[in-house]
Amino acid sequence: MRKSLLSGLPFVLLPFIAAAQRTGDSTRIHYLKDVRVRGIRSVRGTGHLPEEHDGIIYAGKKNEVIIVDSLDANKAINNTRQILGRIPGLNITETETGGFTANGIATRGLNPTQSIEMNTRQNGYNISADIYGYNEAYYLPPMEAVSRIEMVRGAASLQFGSQFGGLVNYVLNTAPKDKPFEFYTSQTGGSFGLFNSFNSFAGTLKKWSYYSFIQYRTLQGYRPNSQQQQATAFARVQYNASDKLSVGLEYSLLRNRIKMPGGLNDSMFQADPKSSFRARNWLKSPWNVVTADLNYTISPATTLNVKSTYLFSSRALVWRNEEGGPGELDTIDPATGQYVPREVQDEVMHNTTTEVRLMHQYKLGKTSNTLAGGLRYSYAWFKRQGGGPGTTGSDFDLSISGPYEYALDFTTTNIAPFVENIFRLGKRFSITPGIRLEYLYNTAKGYITDSVKVFTDDNKSRVFPLLGIGAEYKTGQYTNVYANFSQAYRPVDYAQLTPIGITSKIDPHMKDASGFNADLGYRGTVKNFLNFDLGVFYLAYNNRIGTILQTNAQGEPYTLRTNVANSVHKGVESYVELNILKWLYPLSKRGISIFDAFGYTDARYTSGEFKNNRVEAAVKYINRVGLSYMDPHFSVTFQLNHVGDAYGDATNAKFSEDPVAGYIPAYTVMDVSATYRWNRFVLKGGINNLGNKAYFTRRTDEYPGPGIIPSDGRSFYAGIAAKF
Repeated sequence: MRKSLLSGLPFVLLPFIAAAQRTGDSTRIHYLKDVRVRGIRSVRGTGHLPEEHDGIIYAGKKNEVIIVDSLDANKAINNTRQILGRIPGLNITETETGGFTANGIATRGLNPTQSIEMNTRQNGYNISADIYGYNEAYYLPPMEAVSRIEMVRGAASLQFGSQFGGLVNYVLNTAPKDKPFEFYTSQTGGSFGLFNSFNSFAGTLKKWSYYSFIQYRTLQGYRPNSQQQQATAFARVQYNASDKLSVGLEYSLLRNRIKMPGGLNDSMFQADPKSSFRARNWLKSPWNVVTADLNYTISPATTLNVKSTYLFSSRALVWRNEEGGPGELDTIDPATGQYVPREVQDEVMHNTTTEVRLMHQYKLGKTSNTLAGGLRYSYAWFKRQGGGPGTTGSDFDLSISGPYEYALDFTTTNIAPFVENIFRLGKRFSITPGIRLEYLYNTAKGYITDSVKVFTDDNKSRVFPLLGIGAEYKTGQYTNVYANFSQAYRPVDYAQLTPIGITSKIDPHMKDASGFNADLGYRGTVKNFLNFDLGVFYLAYNNRIGTILQTNAQGEPYTLRTNVANSVHKGVESYVELNILKWLYPLSKRGISIFDAFGYTDARYTSGEFKNNRVEAAVKYINRVGLSYMDPHFSVTFQLNHVGDAYGDATNAKFSEDPVAGYIPAYTVMDVSATYRWNRFVLKGGINNLGNKAYFTRRTDEYPGPGIIPSDGRSFYAGIAAKF
């Protein structure tokens, strides 16, 4: 059997097998059935998903898969640009020590803040609080626990939900099949007080298997007032009743305490990007996700998958009220001898979700076709309280001395049946139409104080179809041309309806956004030395919610969150990786590869007051180039990251006293990471931001700001890992 470039990932169609057994003078020939082994074909850990995988259709969809263990990267701090940087056009909010370690991502000019435009999953289930009501990602698994990362662009809306940005799925490691016990440990230290300890336990005992890990990380931070403590744990137990049936139960846990150094205005950043003028801002976001799953092979042609998840989590912060923006210093009032009272915000989130998926292989004439369908049911309830008058102290104290400025209870009920079908028209060409029908019912109850207390008790329901169609033409055994059109939808979420302090105002009459994604591309692999994906895209985003710079009656600037207008995002996404040594010397055990992940996005408003202006946070050029050397024991990767400029709001203001509006300059940073493997042991180390570039990726009107959130300067890390 031929193997893929990564051990344990078979990818080719096995040829017709004939087994001959001679008995005396006669020969008996047994003809065995064709066997199709579906897996992931990749070069240096980056590749594409097959037409169908784990009960889900990917034919005709723009997608990538990254094998994490094959990368040289700072996994102890989840350095997103090193781990996911090979995704073309990926925009990242790099805020590791600014208050959020779960860096947000987006593509195609969408908003990357906390990955709100993405459907973020772990092992195939959602890990954000509510994909429609509150889709911010506060929890991500540690990358040392992740086996692979799957990403699908907007065409994922049919199978996973209506997000414009598509899917990112973190697939965790599984138990070894041939060991009753395996222990893996990794210890990493680095700049700014980094210490990360990751330990996992796994094994298989007859029909039972288990995998678990615990991670502890502490960090002092690049800027003052950036201390962090975080503990993450996971446990999965699976019972393999037979070759046809398996059931599993898993639990993910996050506990953290983060000190937020606050935001800067432009003059503060230019004077010293490491400065901090907030010493009393704290955040914690304990996360809990419990999931049960069932996988049943009903017949050789039919599989059933059921995942049922219960998420119970919260988020609380106490911070210096942002009145006056980042320029309002947090100092002791000489009249009282105390600091001004802080503001307290507290949120509690619950979500129950069940997804049922059925995949069936069938024949029409001589061709094999694939039907995949299912149903998602979700009920989420979310309690949001904010603006509570906090203490004048500096420690993590959520006490309040009076009522909250707002207290709201939200619920979201979502029911969504969906179906897609691969119609194979011959051996090379396939068409995949699909439809998803979304039912949403939202309620909101509580009050908001704006001079006077305004009560609300509202509900809203809507039903909308999402249509899509994909096509794929195989130009070779491992290359194909793909095209896709899929509708998308994004309802107004809880965060967009809730004001944060006084730096932003909310339009109470905002409408849901809708639109579509379209892709056309050519991708594939050539032997074991070339991997490529060259494509163009077009994204239409109607009733886009964004921010507009305004001025009040006193001449003071503020931003208004509202439906700005319609926007169109179009551009090019390309990825090329060439292993030069494998090309010249196919049998070489060494390799030298170069990759280029390039994204060009022209995202502009096409209607309204700001027609032809660039969409806020939409970066026009993103290019990441890397050079790697690898042999059986040693590998090293150098990566250069160039990210173009962007604007903080729809007016495209270059400068403003408002913390959100203003220019986000282009920047270039360099990283180098190395790994040495010897028997059971692995040594790793590297330098992030080699040139010590001062830059930022985000302006914000809320936590962890308001204002500019600087990204990290030059840092070092080193560690050792072992498996027993």
